[in-house]
Amino acid sequence: VLTSLPPTPSRCTTPRTMWRAVQSGRRFLPPVAAAAAAVPGYAAYTYWRDGAKSGCPTAKHVKIVSPTPSDIDISQSVKPLPVKEVFQQTFGLADEDILSYGPYKGKLNLQVYEKLKNQPDGHYVVVVGINPTPLGEGKSTTTIGLSQALGAYLGQKVLTNIRQPSMGPTFGIKGGAAGGGYSQCVPMEEFNLHMTGDIHAITAAHNLFAAAIDTRWYHENTSSVDGLWKRLVPADKKGKRSFEPSMYARLEKLGLGHKKDDPDSLTQAEIEQFVKLDIDPSTITWKRVTDTNDKYLRQVEVGKSSSEFSKRLNKQLSRESAFAITVSSEIMAILALATDLKDLRARLGKMICCYSNAGKPLTADDFGITGALTVLMMDALPPNTMQTLEGTPALVHAGPFANIAHGNSSVIADKIGLKLVGKDGYVLTEAGFGADMGGEKFFNIKSYYSGLKPDCAVIVCSVRALKLHSCEAPKVVAGEALSKEYTEENVDLVEKGCANLIAHIQNVRKHGVHAVVAINRFAGDTEAELEAIKRIAKENGAHDAVVAEHFAKGGAGAVDLGKAVMS
Repeated sequence: VLTSLPPTPSRCTTPRTMWRAVQSGRRFLPPVAAAAAAVPGYAAYTYWRDGAKSGCPTAKHVKIVSPTPSDIDISQSVKPLPVKEVFQQTFGLADEDILSYGPYKGKLNLQVYEKLKNQPDGHYVVVVGINPTPLGEGKSTTTIGLSQALGAYLGQKVLTNIRQPSMGPTFGIKGGAAGGGYSQCVPMEEFNLHMTGDIHAITAAHNLFAAAIDTRWYHENTSSVDGLWKRLVPADKKGKRSFEPSMYARLEKLGLGHKKDDPDSLTQAEIEQFVKLDIDPSTITWKRVTDTNDKYLRQVEVGKSSSEFSKRLNKQLSRESAFAITVSSEIMAILALATDLKDLRARLGKMICCYSNAGKPLTADDFGITGALTVLMMDALPPNTMQTLEGTPALVHAGPFANIAHGNSSVIADKIGLKLVGKDGYVLTEAGFGADMGGEKFFNIKSYYSGLKPDCAVIVCSVRALKLHSCEAPKVVAGEALSKEYTEENVDLVEKGCANLIAHIQNVRKHGVHAVVAINRFAGDTEAELEAIKRIAKENGAHDAVVAEHFAKGGAGAVDLGKAVMS
């Protein structure tokens, strides 16, 4: 709003004139802006209508620098708000609803869902990608850029749900997973490293189970049935025995649930059946884990100490084993699918770790360790609160791989998020790897268990990735310069590579969901190449196809994508 003041404004006329100008702007600018938005080339995001920031009141525009600095420099150039303020101002949460882990990260109290469970859900948007390539398509970056566009430029209430990265890739060649450029979660260091300790909790729980397996195998090969019974169900000072609640599941499995209150009623045959798991060590699939890349742990031999020697069998109780990376643990996949603490415990109890010599599967419930695993995982169940570079809220929770698990962030974060944003808001959730893995697993596994169906799927692609999918461009080798096919205009390669994009559009459509194609623009892309992708995508069923420049421009570069999603 522009207004003029008298040549010599007084202390009275200045505030009064300014107040009138503000009121006039509030009254007349919305219809003017609405008309202007219809004019070709009008940049709608340069205008803040009255109440535009009511969607994400903490959203802010970031000063863009060109050429784009490094991710860490960008992250450290912006001072974020305390994350508690972001969630309180955006969603009206109380102090007890957010558990702080320092100023910029925290956890959301699970009671929030109970408070809001009768509220209508918001719009649910899943972000997927074409088949992954060494070049990277930028799904995380697009998810965050879209969030910033909706919250900081289009006045929408939005929440971004993404996976927590493993520290293995972070310290490896891949790097972190906070997004990139001017579309990332901040602080970048806290996002990529320990965060609130969820992955460490999984490490502890997973390795506790591994220790329980080997310990049980050892004792069954060094003790008699009577000795095992006395260790598992010891008598108290009065000579009375009692089963621990953690043993009830095994008793039920054996058809002995009716005797859970009276251990002394078990026959000798039933006692032997209860205490002897009869583990076949060659079937133990439960490895130990660590959250760093350590290739020398890929194959190890455990049980080499003199304390693991069985005098009864006169042999060393050693076996071949291995370490895996923590986020590949089945416990991580369970964390991502669990809907509450009871569901978490039930899923943990069903994990199969090995088989008996008779070929029967043995689970955590058989080892009586489910309760201990649940206790270790309790604090990891609430989603982690963070924010994007431009101040829109984000929930970062769980990080199962998409090649060996289902590759999606947690069900619980999505369910809470849809209640937080309300009927007209947006929850963006990212499905890892391509639409053939993370995307289809989102529909067939995550949505199946959560009961949630997305309103829209954003399929992320890039010009250079489509060139690779043409199968006619040279292979891409990490660390080596790209060949000219990727750096120079080649519409023919792009068009041939679009066969991959078309397949993903069709897969999304088969689930009854609208597909919006986001073309993540890189510096060498030409208009002819971009137009070819847009044309082919629309001809093959995409609701829209939009060029996005969020890496270099933040939310401002994804405004058109935001409008396509909203439509």
